[in-house]
Amino acid sequence: MTDDAVDGAASVRVAAYLRQAILDGELPPGHRIRQHEVAERLGASRLPVREALRMLAAEGLTELEPNKGARVPRLGPHELDVVYRMRERLEPLALAESLPRLDDADLAELTAVQDAIERHTDVTEFLRLDRQFHLLSYSRCDTEPLAGVVVRLWNSTQYYRRTYMTLSGESRRWVVNAEHQLLLDAVRRRDPVDAGRVLEGHIRRTRVELSRHPEIFTDRSTPP
Repeated sequence: MTDDAVDGAASVRVAAYLRQAILDGELPPGHRIRQHEVAERLGASRLPVREALRMLAAEGLTELEPNKGARVPRLGPHELDVVYRMRERLEPLALAESLPRLDDADLAELTAVQDAIERHTDVTEFLRLDRQFHLLSYSRCDTEPLAGVVVRLWNSTQYYRRTYMTLSGESRRWVVNAEHQLLLDAVRRRDPVDAGRVLEGHIRRTRVELSRHPEIFTDRSTPP
């Protein structure tokens, strides 16, 4: 195996580790990612770590600052509101593009994921399954600019959804499950209008409820 192939494999491994740590909330918004610490922890050189950080920047999970390195992006209340408004408009479009191409296996998987969501109470597992549910429903959208933007918007809001779900506890779960069931029904009927309306309302509800919790934006980052 060539050195380039080894470095490429190492970059993918480092990116996978950091991606999961960010999505799971282990590295919160504002956290500065120090290349030497990551390299030491994972037994990698600095080069694959730098490449992994560039990969994650393209996904909206890190931001690279000249002469400062990388950190996990932080959104303020207004920025988060705007991002959610973007999701309200773009995700129904992605779903409408995906819907005609979803096959029976996709529908069965969506149903199985929703069943798992309703069985789990752990916040981390709930958020992983919720992400899987929605991104699977968009997975047949083959218009790359749209599909890529949707994933980046999901990445940028993951931490705030986690914090809100931790604050709201069980009181929010029944609403999420009811909306998911309505969405599933519309998807099974191949009805992009109903599906889009349910999805837009689903996203809007989260945006409005997040706006009622300014404590979510308290700086929990590690010192620079």
